[in-house]
Amino acid sequence: MDFASLMSAQISKAGSPAQGADGQKKYLKRSEVEAQRQAAYEAEQRAEEEARLARLAKKRKLEDDEAERDRVREEKKRKLAEESRRIQEEEERKEEQARRKRLGLPELPPKDSTSGTPLPEGEEDIDDDDDLVRRLREINEPAQKFGESHAARLRRYKRITQKAIAPKMSKGPIPTTLELVPEAEMKVPDTIPSEPEKRTFLLRQLASYFTMVFEEWQIALSRRDAEVKATSSGKAAYNAMVLARDNMVPLFRKLETGELEKGILDPVVEIVRCCQKRRYVDANDAYLRLSIGKAAWPIGVTMVGIHERSSREKLHETDNAAHIMSDEITRKFLQSIKRCLSFAQTRWPPDDQLQLMG
Repeated sequence: MDFASLMSAQISKAGSPAQGADGQKKYLKRSEVEAQRQAAYEAEQRAEEEARLARLAKKRKLEDDEAERDRVREEKKRKLAEESRRIQEEEERKEEQARRKRLGLPELPPKDSTSGTPLPEGEEDIDDDDDLVRRLREINEPAQKFGESHAARLRRYKRITQKAIAPKMSKGPIPTTLELVPEAEMKVPDTIPSEPEKRTFLLRQLASYFTMVFEEWQIALSRRDAEVKATSSGKAAYNAMVLARDNMVPLFRKLETGELEKGILDPVVEIVRCCQKRRYVDANDAYLRLSIGKAAWPIGVTMVGIHERSSREKLHETDNAAHIMSDEITRKFLQSIKRCLSFAQTRWPPDDQLQLMG
């Protein structure tokens, strides 16, 4: 072996002086150190960016979860609000229906949630102008007046058609347009109300009470035996009921229009109130005050010589005039009220026998 081979063997055996014992370089260039530092910096930046993105994702997820909970909470609130509003509207609608029924007003039209509240027949909106003109000509009305718009023509058509609709008559001994109230609501008040709605309800109460009396009267007559019906007294009793029912029709017409005079309305209300309390003697006294009144009746000579008799001026006072003497129609339905009073004390006898009329 030559010297060169021995030297190369020793050199390779000792290792490279630039590498450490672990095989790494013992000395690094400045560029290599800078490259390692740059790689470490980039790795650190990537780790921080990944951590930041993870934190953002976590925060976004928390925000999304919170937003979902808020949405669910708001949806529940909205549904509860809609349900409470629907219940409140339904209660208000029921109260309005009860008020209209009590006052005899027309019922509310049915509510449709898809197409809105429909209008009654004859009040629907007519968008087609040609159709509106045709309908006006069918009822012999001018198609268009001077300066009249479509809305004005529509209002004129509705007004005419509403007047043409006949009022609905109730079924009973005396048909009437007043809506009759049930027996539980027939108790009349102690005083005449001044409000128009309460006054209208009072007129409905009066019509309902007299309708109930005539219905009970008819039932009582129909329950008699055939032999009793065939007798002259049985026929007379039936004829008296029919006559009283027919004579009460003008009173019902005045109740419908609300044109019953206050001088007649107050005593009639008093009579009905006493009958409902089964105080028939008091009711008869009210009838006597209504029929005879407090007018002074002249007896004998009213004036002798130049001196007048005492209280002679009361003979000419119109406030105390007897209402039953005013006209024949009034006299007849007042007599019918007296016959209803006589039947009522037999149908609903009083607890106190002193309240029976003779």
